Amino acid sequence: MGQRVQFPSNGHTCEGYFAPAESGKGPAVVVIQEWWGIVPHIENLVDRFAQAGFTAVAPDLYHGKTTKSPDEAAKLLMELDVERAEREIAGAGEFLLSRPETSSKTYGVIGFCMGGALAQFAATRQDKVGAAVSFYGGFKRVPLEWNNLGAPLLLVFGENDKGVPAEQGQELAEKLKAMGKEIEVVVYPNADHAFFNDDRPEVYNAAAASDAWNRVLTLFRDNLQ
Repeated sequence: MGQRVQFPSNGHTCEGYFAPAESGKGPAVVVIQEWWGIVPHIENLVDRFAQAGFTAVAPDLYHGKTTKSPDEAAKLLMELDVERAEREIAGAGEFLLSRPETSSKTYGVIGFCMGGALAQFAATRQDKVGAAVSFYGGFKRVPLEWNNLGAPLLLVFGENDKGVPAEQGQELAEKLKAMGKEIEVVVYPNADHAFFNDDRPEVYNAAAASDAWNRVLTLFRDNLQ
């Protein structure tokens, strides 16, 4: 359904995987990759957003590189220029807002693991983010200025995730609520890290993934105008 596209990002060109809303026009959503790169799971997720009535794109933050090796993924993660990645996410959002298939004046951001942390980062940097979702997001090198958060934020965790524990999200939620921010935390019982990834049967949790997907769609439909 989707296709590879190019769009400008702060003086250079970024590539991504793009799919317009099947309904003809819909709110904009930027999908941010896991540490594997723009793999079929991420492309499929962009297509799923299009099927649900959104116009979506996943910017290629690794610039053509993908991997199935955790060691190689960790290397790519460590080499990632976080500031450039944030600018490319912003470029992806602007690309969507310029498209005739987009109905909204703001865009949603959603990311997973590394991408979840970058979704939080984008939400604190980009004033056109209308809603943000972070699935088990953790990336220590991302500088987060929470005073700048203006959009509602959904944090999603698996109860059994040892790498990005749910307690981390619950502590953040308490902090942000005290600051007057709109935030929700959902922790799924018996769910592991990457439970949303249906290309990884060893961790995929169908019930948790289905519920989380419905929550994401509701958040974006309610806030992307």
